[in-house]
Amino acid sequence: MRVGSFVLGAQFPGQGQGEALHRAVRSAEVAEEAGLDTVWLAEHHFVPYGTCPSAVTLAALLLGRTRRIRVGTAVSVLPTVHPVALGEQAALLHVTSGGRFSLGVGRGGPWVDLEVFGAGLEAYEKGFPDSLDLVLRWLREPAVGASGDRFRFREVPVVPRPSESLTEGAGPEVVVACTSPSSVRTAAERGLPMLLGMHVGDEEKAEMVALWRRHARAAGRPSAQIRDAGHVSAGVCQIADRRTDAAESLLKAMPGWLRQGLDAHITVDGRARQMRDPYAYTELLCGLHPVGPPRLCADRLAATGERTGISRFALLVEGSGDLAATEENVRRLGAEVLPQLR
Repeated sequence: MRVGSFVLGAQFPGQGQGEALHRAVRSAEVAEEAGLDTVWLAEHHFVPYGTCPSAVTLAALLLGRTRRIRVGTAVSVLPTVHPVALGEQAALLHVTSGGRFSLGVGRGGPWVDLEVFGAGLEAYEKGFPDSLDLVLRWLREPAVGASGDRFRFREVPVVPRPSESLTEGAGPEVVVACTSPSSVRTAAERGLPMLLGMHVGDEEKAEMVALWRRHARAAGRPSAQIRDAGHVSAGVCQIADRRTDAAESLLKAMPGWLRQGLDAHITVDGRARQMRDPYAYTELLCGLHPVGPPRLCADRLAATGERTGISRFALLVEGSGDLAATEENVRRLGAEVLPQLR
């Protein structure tokens, strides 16, 4: 079982954006000190829900500041970036970090981002599989050209080639954020592991893993690849000596962040949005994920692994909104929870 942190650079009420990003960077540095496996970095545009607009850029900074821990994007939003540009960045980070970079990709949402970056709604609704395939080709082939409807260019050499890294891996792993049966199928047919969101519980995640396996078998993926897929479960982690204290720290801080962060999203086409109640959503997360004493947190992670077959975790550790509390939370995760899992 591999446990990592999930970093959004969340801007809580009353905080500045620089404060949020400083906490994000510091929590990642502490994650390496604490023995965590991976730091997963979220990406958002124009909203205080997350103040990091480029997960690959922040990943480059953190890879330079660390020596052991893996750094991944969770996720780079494909409809708002050219797949070749993202592929070049991923290859560069893979080669220069000694293979410590993971590329997580996703569709994002129907937000105004699509207007600002000129992608249009169709890139979100229909274009994700083609963009994903172009990224994969860039990371696996020596030269790439395109002749599709959205991307059309002559064949060009891949520089730097991921296989030129002085590591055993041919290139960075690619993980796909999955929130629907269609995205599960997209990932499975390509043999790519899933990143499953914190808003769903073990039962739904187990169903998505089972669906992924069915699609992967139907697509002829190797049995070993299906067995060892390495899916990632996102969640929340808050450690305290008593469960009530851990939950209270989240219930005091997270609803205000969720309210201002989620309300700031603007749809590109004016479609209506139905947002979760922030307090009820925080309560749900406290019930689904490792929130409480170290023994409870370890048991909950182990139970999720047993129920779903998922072996990797990306845990939101900044839910208190406070830098010192976040650092303590990460250190306790490493010192008091991980040993019980290993």
